[in-house]
Amino acid sequence: MTDHTDPRWTTRPETPADRTAVHAVNTAAFPTRDEADLVDALRADPEAWLPELSYVAEAPDGSLAAYALLTRCRVGDAPALALAPVATVPAHQGQGAGQAVVRAVLDAARVRGEALVLVLGHADYYPRFGFAPASRYGIRPGFEVPDEAMMALVLADSVPVPAGLIHYPAAFGV
Repeated sequence: MTDHTDPRWTTRPETPADRTAVHAVNTAAFPTRDEADLVDALRADPEAWLPELSYVAEAPDGSLAAYALLTRCRVGDAPALALAPVATVPAHQGQGAGQAVVRAVLDAARVRGEALVLVLGHADYYPRFGFAPASRYGIRPGFEVPDEAMMALVLADSVPVPAGLIHYPAAFGV
């Protein structure tokens, strides 16, 4: 599946053959291995891992340029998705690879019939995808974060947006 807004990046679900490269993308994009290790831990959690929502963006040379992962979380008792991590190899940062892979994984979630995605991230980046402060919906994390950093994206207007506390998979450690 190719992103409609930027033909430079081919986006697709991760395959088993991509695991080492996905680990390398996350290791390169962040100052520690924590995010790469988080992906590995989430893969081992059958309640959280949704293999069709682990996405990569390929550079024109076929190498992996970016990665985005949606895993199952809950708001109260209602199912939702957590967007984390989103990673782009430093050589490709600022060129649209991250945006392409985020748009692709969000589109895949819509196609699956998912209703809600949550992200803890930069308030100047994620609103471009439609995210808004989660507090507007009565959604809150179980830990202290700036209100503008905890965001929600409603994917299905036909489903009531649940309010309450976010329950992340154990791998997140919160």
